[in-house]
Amino acid sequence: MTLAERLRIALEAAHEEGPILLPGDQHDFDPSIAGNPAAVLIAVTDRIDPGVILTQRTDTLRRHAGQIAFPGGRIDPEDDGPITAALREAEEEIALPRSRVNVIGTADRYRTVTGYDVTPVVGVVPPGLTFIPAEAEVADVFEVPLGFLLDHSNHGEAHAIYQGRERRYYEIHWGDRRIWGATAAMIVNLSRRLRWTA
Repeated sequence: MTLAERLRIALEAAHEEGPILLPGDQHDFDPSIAGNPAAVLIAVTDRIDPGVILTQRTDTLRRHAGQIAFPGGRIDPEDDGPITAALREAEEEIALPRSRVNVIGTADRYRTVTGYDVTPVVGVVPPGLTFIPAEAEVADVFEVPLGFLLDHSNHGEAHAIYQGRERRYYEIHWGDRRIWGATAAMIVNLSRRLRWTA
């Protein structure tokens, strides 16, 4: 079974109906009020040991400076839904041609603490692509093994004070990189759906 087939089978399982929160990343929001629509691309490299493409934001950004994230952002009015938005953002941020992405499907939407409803779009890309970071937004592009990211033993929990309240969140350490917050939460969600086996 190919990587794309394995991912497609996992994603075709019934999704949660609304934006989901993990037990360790709860915050207050009114589920009857829609969040700001956004999308990210979870690009998985098609090799024996698949990897996931991640970016590190520049330190000069007003929001999420220096954080590790999937390529992605707001769904613009001209976008034809989350898939189009995720592919457009990946092309703008890291010069990943949308024609090289085999879109598999979407994972469970995630509501961020800042009020975004994020749709993760999962796609398979060939190995060996050259990425060009958008200078104003992306400081680095790197790859982390999919198996490592989906391994529950690598999913740590931490807490911090946000807007006067304690917030618990997930974090994943890969070498000297710290993946945390919404990005880590979406990885944890994806690992629960995929139940990855080597």
